[in-house]
Amino acid sequence: QVQLVESGGDSVHSGGSLRLSCVASGYAGSTYCMGWFRQIPGEEREGLATINSIGTTTHLSSLKGRFTISRDNAKNTLYLQMNSLNPDDTGMYYCAAVFGRYSGCSSPALLQSRDTYWGPGTQVSVSS
Repeated sequence: QVQLVESGGDSVHSGGSLRLSCVASGYAGSTYCMGWFRQIPGEEREGLATINSIGTTTHLSSLKGRFTISRDNAKNTLYLQMNSLNPDDTGMYYCAAVFGRYSGCSSPALLQSRDTYWGPGTQVSVSS
């Protein structure tokens, strides 16, 4: 059974940094599309970044380079490095993944696919 578990969420002050991790287990094969999402209560889940199994990444342009997605295949772990955090970054952060064949690796694709697995989320709170 595929399982994704996030960690690394915390409460920080503006300007601080955090690194989120997402450990994936229970799947075979090396083809995947994975991503990070953020959700604020009452709002839609927002895609932040994606990475595929050949290392191609996408990042939400409005993040202006503050966040970076990466993956350690040996550890089956997805990361999101977050710098220059501000209160608008507060929210629940989720990792998502599709394993095996997929059609396009993007945040909308992960949101729409019936094959997407989701972690339970990790909370990030940024105070001014």
